[in-house]
Amino acid sequence: MRKTILSILGVLIIVASIFIAKLIIDSKSNAKPKAEKVVKTVFTQKVENGIIPIVVPANGNLRAKNRLELYAEVQGVFRGGNKLFRPGQTYRKGESIIRIDASEYKANVQSAKSNLYNQLTSIMPDLRLDYPDIFPKWQAYLTGFDIEGTTPKLPEMTMEKEKFFISGRGILTTYYNVKNLEQRLTKYTISAPFNGVLTDALVTEGTLIRSGQKLGEFINTDVYELEVAISKKFSDLLQVGEQVALTNLDKTKEYKGKVTRINGSVDQATQTIKAYIEVRDSGLREGMYLEANLDAKDETNAIEIDRNLLLENNRIFVVRDSLLDMIDVEPVYFSNKKVVLKNVPNGLTILSKPVVGAYTGMLVKQYQEKETGESTNTAN
Repeated sequence: MRKTILSILGVLIIVASIFIAKLIIDSKSNAKPKAEKVVKTVFTQKVENGIIPIVVPANGNLRAKNRLELYAEVQGVFRGGNKLFRPGQTYRKGESIIRIDASEYKANVQSAKSNLYNQLTSIMPDLRLDYPDIFPKWQAYLTGFDIEGTTPKLPEMTMEKEKFFISGRGILTTYYNVKNLEQRLTKYTISAPFNGVLTDALVTEGTLIRSGQKLGEFINTDVYELEVAISKKFSDLLQVGEQVALTNLDKTKEYKGKVTRINGSVDQATQTIKAYIEVRDSGLREGMYLEANLDAKDETNAIEIDRNLLLENNRIFVVRDSLLDMIDVEPVYFSNKKVVLKNVPNGLTILSKPVVGAYTGMLVKQYQEKETGESTNTAN
């Protein structure tokens, strides 16, 4: 009896469990939550084609337009002057920069001039007797001859017999030897050909200078040149005399320059052409780094956008009925941050800022400011 009762209770418990489980299963809801559509807010702009100036950036270091490398053509001891021969020393035009001791050589010049004077003196009696018509001008030349000064030019010889007489006495040979010595004597002094400053000094006072030795460098601080490399595709657009805007590295100062020369050959390694920009300013120094913006040309019927908006295969995103789409464009010029495009229809809505994960057909919402002027929060 006990086993029978336990068996009946077990069967009842199993049946009750099945029934309760069925009730629980039937009560479970199978409804799935609806997925919310994600609509990203994007920044856009309307296309308005116009004239876009193509500005070619370039940079380089300034160099003095007028510079002089000082070399010795004679030998001697460097004699000091009123100013020390040191870097940074300024000189006016015509002022002596270097004086080399020429006392010994000057004595040789004086000896040669004395020899010429003696030869002229020896022919004067013959001139008085044989050529009385030309005697006065040679007498005047001899009277004005100064041994201490520069040898004056010989009187003009108009008659053939006069030329034969003077040349036969060796006066022409002696005269040109003297002029040659005088010309070399001037090389013992180097004078400033323009107002400027000494940028390099390789010798000091008292140094023995040898012929061919480099002594220093002298530059004009009034005019500088900036050498820049321009792509060959813009070579036919640059013109001599074109104005150029220049800035320093910190963008704190601006200068105005002018294109003075354009090289006629292309650098085979870089495929660029050298252009030279002349600039004048008292605040400039040789070696300063400047950046130039060259106005190459104006591109008509074009727009300018950020480079990161241009996709592969020269395509950009546009917004059509709240959906993203792509169109083909024609890039005509790339700068560091911008790109100039053509073949973009007027009135088309394009992205003005890139969208992460964008794809064709993506649902988007254009960014709009609130009426109060406060900006709304935007999605990534």
